[in-house]
Amino acid sequence: MASLARTLSLRAFWALTRSTLPAPPPRATRAFSASARVYVTKFTKDHEWVTHDPSVSNIATIGITTYAANALGDVVFVELPDAGTDVSAGDAFGAVESVKSASDIMSPVSGEVVEANVALKDKPALINRSPEDEGWIVKVKVGEGREAEFDELLGREEYEAFVKGEEH
Repeated sequence: MASLARTLSLRAFWALTRSTLPAPPPRATRAFSASARVYVTKFTKDHEWVTHDPSVSNIATIGITTYAANALGDVVFVELPDAGTDVSAGDAFGAVESVKSASDIMSPVSGEVVEANVALKDKPALINRSPEDEGWIVKVKVGEGREAEFDELLGREEYEAFVKGEEH
C-alpha cells in the first residue's frame, strides 16, 4: 500500500483506504459558545466609544460615534497620537477636522496608546464610512486599576437616550 500511496494523491489514497479501514471511534463533542468573548462597548457624552473585553486583554479600542461622524460632516484630517503616549480619561488625545469644523477626541479611559489607526492618515473618510468599526482611532492599554472607569461610561441604550435628548 505504501507504493500505491506514492503514486496516488493524498486525497485519492485516503478515499481508497477509508473504505478498508475501521471507522474511528466517535469524538466527544464539546459545546461551543460564540459568546465566549464578550466585548463591551461604552460611550461618552463627548460622543466617543470604547470597546473592551477584560477577559481577553487590557487593550481597549477607541473611536468617535456615528452620531459625531454625521455631525462633523466629511472628515478631511485626523490628528493621531503616537504609540507610547499616555492618555487620561476625559482629556483630549487627538483631533478630527472636517469641512464643517474641528473637534478634539477625548479619551474615555486612561492608559497608554499601543496603536493608532494609521489608515486614517491617508483615508480620513473611513471615520464617515465606518466610525464604529474600520474608523477606530486608537488602541489603548488600560492602566492598572483603571477598569472602574468603564463603569462610569454610558451603555448603548443610555447613549442613544442622551443623543435623543441633545437633538430636541
